[in-house]
Amino acid sequence: MTKTCSMISEYFDKYSIKEIDKYMEMGGFSGLKKTLDKGPDFVIEELKASELRGRGGAAYPAYKKWTAAKARPEEVKYVLVNADEGEPGTFKDRDLLARDPYKIIEGLTIAGYTVGACEGYIYIREEYDDIRRQIIEAIAIAKDNNLLGNNILGTEFSFNIKAYTGAGAYVCGENTALIESMHGNVGRPRVKRPRVGERGLFGKPTMVNNVETYACAATIMNHGSDAYSSVGLNGHKGSKMISLCGNIMRPGVYEVPFGITVKEIIEEIGGGTRDLSLGKFIQSGGASCPLIPYTHFDTEYGYHTFDDNGFSIGSGSIVVANGNVRVVDYLSAVTSFFEHESCGKCTPCREGTKRIHEIIDDMCAGSASMAQYQRINKISHTMIKTSLCGLGQTAPTAILSAMKHFEPELLESIED
Repeated sequence: MTKTCSMISEYFDKYSIKEIDKYMEMGGFSGLKKTLDKGPDFVIEELKASELRGRGGAAYPAYKKWTAAKARPEEVKYVLVNADEGEPGTFKDRDLLARDPYKIIEGLTIAGYTVGACEGYIYIREEYDDIRRQIIEAIAIAKDNNLLGNNILGTEFSFNIKAYTGAGAYVCGENTALIESMHGNVGRPRVKRPRVGERGLFGKPTMVNNVETYACAATIMNHGSDAYSSVGLNGHKGSKMISLCGNIMRPGVYEVPFGITVKEIIEEIGGGTRDLSLGKFIQSGGASCPLIPYTHFDTEYGYHTFDDNGFSIGSGSIVVANGNVRVVDYLSAVTSFFEHESCGKCTPCREGTKRIHEIIDDMCAGSASMAQYQRINKISHTMIKTSLCGLGQTAPTAILSAMKHFEPELLESIED
């Protein structure tokens, strides 16, 4: 069996929140100590050497975002953890927050020091209420141990963290909508420019990263970029937390080395599909990402290899569908989700998600016409080009990929 790795998840379930001393004995907060000793430029160079990308879905190089935040001249800046984990099939951030909260706190504090921020926030989705209470307790204990607050570890660096909870909306995973929610407004995306890196939380420059990104930063600063990079296979660097679910024998959260194949993830880590078939397709990265047909299961799990094939690592979810799943039924669930979660601010997304869902449901019932099927393309590309935020721009992705890889099956659902 292909082994998973344990760099990011090295401290999972090895301590309780009250056992901060145990966490530090295992090596916790050593990354923060190294950061305070080596300085901000060293942190950015380590992130660059590791080739760490943002783990929320956009996959933007972390060192570039941190460099831009560091360069902002404003005296007041913020760093923010996006823990509004609402992508269907994604639950790895939940495990990181629940099973290793101090690593998130450490990573956020490292970020605060590196970019010159005075305060950090952890925005936790409303459904994770128990985790929010645990994070608040962990913040208080870290402060009692001089790992937060004034003059951290005897240095001149002072930094505090606050936990925040929204009202529960998928679109608040988008940075500007998240910040609007924190301002007490309806969680709807803003028109870009200025971006949050220029004017974000409370009108100040704000650097937003995913939960896993901060956990990776703490891991890299603890072990070094070389050690982290060496985990990858076949020329890939590092590892990734994945949420494996669907028609799979062993669903759960796993840390896998980049470079492992999709087939190995399904068969050797996940134990194969529930009916022990090879699987029909997966959706990697979330509902806003393409379907990957079984003919591509030998693809190596990595940013470059996935990009070359038009696939997405995204948020790290892998939803497995076996041979019993009709593609059109799966698309119905995806389109229903986006229709429900559209904030309604812009017309292309508000109307487009509804119309596409109507057509897909007609296809499920076998009553859709060819004209309706062809209309999906027009609506989808209108949404991609004109929607205000990433929700509308990516909502048609799964459908368009299905039309590419599974069109003969989809056409069986057309009435004429």
